[in-house]
Amino acid sequence: MRLPQCLALFAALLLSGCSVRKFAVNKLGDSLANSGTTFASDNDPEFVGQAIPFSLKLIEGLLAESPKHRGLLFAAASGFTQYSYVYVQEPAEEVEAEDLNKSAALAQRARNLYLRARDYGLRGLETKHPGFPAALRENPKDAVRIMKRGDVPLLYWTAVAWGAAIALSKDHPKLVAEQPQVEALIDRAYELDPTYDHGVIEQFLISYESARQGARGDFAVRSKAHFDRAVSLSNGQLASPYIAYAETVSIQKQNREEFESLLKQALAVDPDKRLEWRLSNLIMQRRARWLLSREEELFLDAGSTGSSK
Repeated sequence: MRLPQCLALFAALLLSGCSVRKFAVNKLGDSLANSGTTFASDNDPEFVGQAIPFSLKLIEGLLAESPKHRGLLFAAASGFTQYSYVYVQEPAEEVEAEDLNKSAALAQRARNLYLRARDYGLRGLETKHPGFPAALRENPKDAVRIMKRGDVPLLYWTAVAWGAAIALSKDHPKLVAEQPQVEALIDRAYELDPTYDHGVIEQFLISYESARQGARGDFAVRSKAHFDRAVSLSNGQLASPYIAYAETVSIQKQNREEFESLLKQALAVDPDKRLEWRLSNLIMQRRARWLLSREEELFLDAGSTGSSK
């Protein structure tokens, strides 16, 4: 469904009777929930960034009419998470060296958007599993056992949003203490479908292993295993696994040579080869270039070539 059609239908909904309106909202919700490829194949990240807030508010307006629409809840959880990372958190990081106050304000906004995404994800999971959010807070590992393969998309995006909020909340100990919930969600998703969406869970775990609680051994070994599988599942056509490993492992291990190699591999990915990943690759390649521009700040020893493999 095209945007003008959506607008016309949404306007008509406001004038229709209650039952007719609910039916139409659900139909429109189904359409919007399955329309992600329109943005994903775009070649202009800034243009998309200007359009996404309107789409997200439209989704929220529809959820006000149909609060248990699982497709819309998924679209809200995934949409707010992606928007927050690309258009709020990344700018916060990029401006930090020049304007600390602006960076802090953006980071706070990013955290709030991630929490909004998390709440939509939890609502989506609760539509099939009543009482799940409360059970998750009480006993995370036991609560997620009820989840099935069809729940994986919501498990994944809820975990990503929640984990991203925690990463921006060092001054919020109560939120940081919710990491077991994130871990339970992502581990259950991985257990149910480790190949979901060409390895996006593997990509998340590349970074997450460095923060996993109570794990034994060198996190880099676990991250490397996830990295190898993520690259394999995407046939090396996604830039994001290379960047995730470079940011998480190469920097912590101070392996500058590996860092440069990984980011060059990310930049070598052809965004036009897989149109459904074009926008993601363009955004991630922009981040790769920014990371390379900060190389002198990220590595203490200019000649660092440590090993993380």
